[in-house]
Amino acid sequence: MIDMLNLLPQYATGQFDSRHRLVIIAAQRAKHLIQGAKPSGPLRFAKETTCALDEVLRGQVKYLIGKEARDAMKEAKRGKEGESERLAMMTGEDAREIKKELSVYVDDTVAPVAKEAEE
Repeated sequence: MIDMLNLLPQYATGQFDSRHRLVIIAAQRAKHLIQGAKPSGPLRFAKETTCALDEVLRGQVKYLIGKEARDAMKEAKRGKEGESERLAMMTGEDAREIKKELSVYVDDTVAPVAKEAEE
C-alpha cells in the first residue's frame, strides 16, 4: 500500500504518529469549518473536508495529545456542566416570572365539575 502523504512533497513526513490521529484531527477541523469557523488562511480547495485536511497537514491547526488532551477534555466538561446548571437556574427563574405575569390573564385553578342538571 502506498502512503499517500509521501506522494505530497509540500507536507512534512513524520508530522503525525498515526494516520488515525490525522483523520480525527482533520474531521474535527472540517466540522468546525462547516459550522462556520474561519479558515486559517486562503482557501485552496472548495470542500471543507479538503480544506481541513490541508490546514492540518500544513500545521495550521493546533491539537493536544496525551495527558494535556485528557485534562482539556475534563476542563471543557466542567465548563459545560456549569453552563447547563446556570441555564437551568435561569430557566427556572424565567418560568416563575412568566407564570406570575400570566397569572394576571389566565386563571389555571381547577373549576369544580358541575353536576348534570336534575331532571
